[in-house]
Amino acid sequence: MPLLLLGFRDELTSRPWLPPTRHWPGSALVGGRDEQAGGTWLAVHPGLPRVACILNARGQQAPPDARTSRGELPLRAAAEGTQALRDLYADHGTLARYDPFFLICADVIPEAQALMLSWDGQHAALEQLQAPGTHLITNAGHTYPPGRQDPDAKAEHFGPRFAAYRPDAAPTATIKDAWGDWLTLAGGDGMSETDSAAIIVRHELPDGQVYGTTSVSLVALAPNGLRYDFQPVPADPTTWYAVDLDAK
Repeated sequence: MPLLLLGFRDELTSRPWLPPTRHWPGSALVGGRDEQAGGTWLAVHPGLPRVACILNARGQQAPPDARTSRGELPLRAAAEGTQALRDLYADHGTLARYDPFFLICADVIPEAQALMLSWDGQHAALEQLQAPGTHLITNAGHTYPPGRQDPDAKAEHFGPRFAAYRPDAAPTATIKDAWGDWLTLAGGDGMSETDSAAIIVRHELPDGQVYGTTSVSLVALAPNGLRYDFQPVPADPTTWYAVDLDAK
């Protein structure tokens, strides 16, 4: 499996969502569905295969009267591929409707490749994530490998740990055998949810709401297949399951 992706969704815990399946009529895409806006944070196209995901970024927010949900962008990228990111990069008018984000799209045909579109509310950038290699993207940006920009605490702790072990991720293996040590890291590596380096987070906000990690996804792509494992209760290893990519 030449391309592996581990994604954490951090959001208000009260925001409703549905677990991954084919939520969008007429589409082959599989992903979790944000019930508030109708989009997703991560989508896969099993037939190609392809994966796309989005992270909130820092920067200037879109005008309230023109703001569009960023959740539609992974759906577009998973359906259209990296060309969708290139088209968005060239369309400042469309980008200006979105709050800042990092949008990643990855394919394995004809070879493993991943492209990231960054938007800070004023400026856009395209970056090819170099292969082979391990890359860590946080809300602060592309913070691992070192030297790209100032690293944050997450990157300093977790980047080398993910890079030190590459799972086999064989499609026929159990989740435990497929992902090995990455499951321990994905569970937080024993770190407190309030630590500045935590990868599983939980923060109580002044208004009483809770912002935290609401799910975890592990995706592996190969030219002849895809596996998508999902954890709806972060840090509880008993909740991992393989997503049914054929469900209607």
